[in-house]
Amino acid sequence: MSAERAPDVRKIAERVFRLEADAILGLIPKLDERFEEAVEVLRGCGGRVIVTGMGKSGLIGRKIAATLASTGTPAYFLHPAEGVHGDLGMVARGDVVVALSNSGETDEVLAILPLLKRLGVPIVLLTGNPGSALARQCEVVLDVGVPEEACPMNLAPTSSTTAALAAGDALALALLELRGLRPEDYAALHPRGALGWRSLFRVADLMLTGDAVPIVPDTTPLREVIVEITQKRKGMTTVVDREGRLLGVITDGDLRRLHLSGGPIESLTAAQVASREPKVIRAEDLAAKALEVMETWQITSLVIVDQARRPVGLIHMHDVLRAKIV
Repeated sequence: MSAERAPDVRKIAERVFRLEADAILGLIPKLDERFEEAVEVLRGCGGRVIVTGMGKSGLIGRKIAATLASTGTPAYFLHPAEGVHGDLGMVARGDVVVALSNSGETDEVLAILPLLKRLGVPIVLLTGNPGSALARQCEVVLDVGVPEEACPMNLAPTSSTTAALAAGDALALALLELRGLRPEDYAALHPRGALGWRSLFRVADLMLTGDAVPIVPDTTPLREVIVEITQKRKGMTTVVDREGRLLGVITDGDLRRLHLSGGPIESLTAAQVASREPKVIRAEDLAAKALEVMETWQITSLVIVDQARRPVGLIHMHDVLRAKIV
């Protein structure tokens, strides 16, 4: 008797990925005025957004609450079973509830509805059953139902929880856009995380200024250019025209290539050697953007210019790395 053939785990994973991706894409045709209404209800919340749900829906609800809170919408998760044993005291007039229930018949969620109604708290429901008992009692109902779970028995919440999570993200990010959350606002909510560091530092916070910036006029003899590069120890110098505007840059690499070319260099000036149209960045740009530009173009420094294109600073890759932007 031959041994049973082991299942192809890659095929299983591929099936799960496809079904869950289809579950998310299946929400797009359902986008209508109800989603806009849900966003407006959340946007108009004068208190906090309370997210609730049981079981797997509750786990998704915790993540949605965390995403809302981290993107500028005060939110927390309320376990419905704990709610009927005293935790409903955390809910106040002016709050908004986001409830998750795939069946729309979750007893624990239904049990907390009377008090929520008494407080006049509007409820936004994410459900796979828009005709359910729970749906009939909620102000806004978003249909996040899926045709099939990724579970081969069509039982374990998989595609349905993925769809609910994506819908929660869509609500949170729509609110983020409407509120105009800026990178510095986001950083303030993540002061100790890598995301906060990336969002917090701007080029102006890290750039060299004043005498630390290597600058030579375009008429400078090459020998003096080498002195400037050596003294400032940045491996390059900016070259400016008569009005102080950035004309180009000269790097250690430029000098090595010039030397290897074998031509006379004693009579050359900075203008004759400079690489024109160097990469520049603004002082108000994020330091993470500066690092991205340097990595993309395989350079180690960026020049910061003002509106008149005069060099006002220099940022080196080492400055960004020391700030733990990555």
